[in-house]
Amino acid sequence: MTKVLILSDSHGLRDEIIEIKERHQLKHMIHCGDSELDMDALELDGLIKVGGNTDHDARLPEEQKITINGLTFFVIHGHLHNVKANLMTAGYRAEEAGAQVICFGHTHIAGAEQIGEQLFINPGSIRLPRNRPEKTYAIMEFDSTDDITVTFYTVDGEVVDELTYHASL
Repeated sequence: MTKVLILSDSHGLRDEIIEIKERHQLKHMIHCGDSELDMDALELDGLIKVGGNTDHDARLPEEQKITINGLTFFVIHGHLHNVKANLMTAGYRAEEAGAQVICFGHTHIAGAEQIGEQLFINPGSIRLPRNRPEKTYAIMEFDSTDDITVTFYTVDGEVVDELTYHASL
């Protein structure tokens, strides 16, 4: 079973990122921007990371594309793709990049949604959530593209059952 930890919008938090990484100890980890930390910050070590609208380290890329066990992930913050209005621009850009899974932040709203052959995942925010009281992050698990589960957790490691999402790409 492949597992991918997905974080976003931590806005300066340090200890919480380390605690989440230590809690799950996963090989594959993503931060979707607005960490407000430097590219080489110890807390972000081992994470695929992108810059968001509140990040100031110019070394943080605007987007990243990675392939993990046969699935291609497109990682963005979302502010440059107008994700607060709709997911269309991000979806088109991911399609151009050949990606099936789009990980993004910016809205601070936790959720996952499959649109056609693309899976969009916003882990929410571990500092400033919107639309829900829980400060969240996500873990995507898959054995194959036919059996994908996205589980959302509170910053303290409790599962948020009603946000769990199942997909088949």
